[in-house]
Amino acid sequence: MARNRPALLRRSSPRKCSPGVVVANAPEAPSLYRLLAWLSPAYPVGAFSYSSGLEWAVEAGDVSCPHTLGEWLRAFLSDGPGYCDGVLFAQSYRASETGNDKILFEIAELAAAMAPSRERFLETTAQGRAFLDVTLAAWPCSALDKLSALRTGAIAYPVAVGAAAAGHGIPLEPSLSAYLQSLAANWVSAALRLIPLGQTDGQRVTAALEHEIAATAARALAATLDDLGSAVFRADIAAMRHETQYTRLFRS
Repeated sequence: MARNRPALLRRSSPRKCSPGVVVANAPEAPSLYRLLAWLSPAYPVGAFSYSSGLEWAVEAGDVSCPHTLGEWLRAFLSDGPGYCDGVLFAQSYRASETGNDKILFEIAELAAAMAPSRERFLETTAQGRAFLDVTLAAWPCSALDKLSALRTGAIAYPVAVGAAAAGHGIPLEPSLSAYLQSLAANWVSAALRLIPLGQTDGQRVTAALEHEIAATAARALAATLDDLGSAVFRADIAAMRHETQYTRLFRS
């Protein structure tokens, strides 16, 4: 009888994935829904108001076109705040997953202390606190309750999101990749308004960062807290110079 069913009603065999696509740890539908919601531009953490110093880099002429933006963001991801956030995310996830409150508290303290400038500190901690408060209200879990009780002060964004992903049982690998992609997308969004850059060029830059995001996630997953460190000195200077920039669209 199955042969006579319309094509849309027949049971299809599993589709083969393209080479290099990892599906073993793919999140189930409810977890994927939460991850997409948390890292959506619509999630009220205020990410749209920060540029991570990119605004000064545009004014200084360091970033002026799709090519220079791509180069800046590749360095940002692999050797700067992208990589550092990735390590902090992975370590926070693991500490929350295993219920190691002492280590989670130490990671939260370290993440807040490592911000290279006042504005970068504001950027990561304001978003972290907003994410924690909103997620506790809409998507509560014991891991976030613990984090909130442990750390009443500044909480960095990757620490909060990592703890939430662990608390809701979302696999680490796709959670971290999605987090890094959302960082890069926000930087590109800022560049669209600053350079200015066309929407199509912005998506070309985003597409070109795919490999860098995957490589950064892989490095961060294999790293320890001892491996934290940044080598993007010009970007750190940009974050500091932005504090006194004459005209500004962004808070960092």
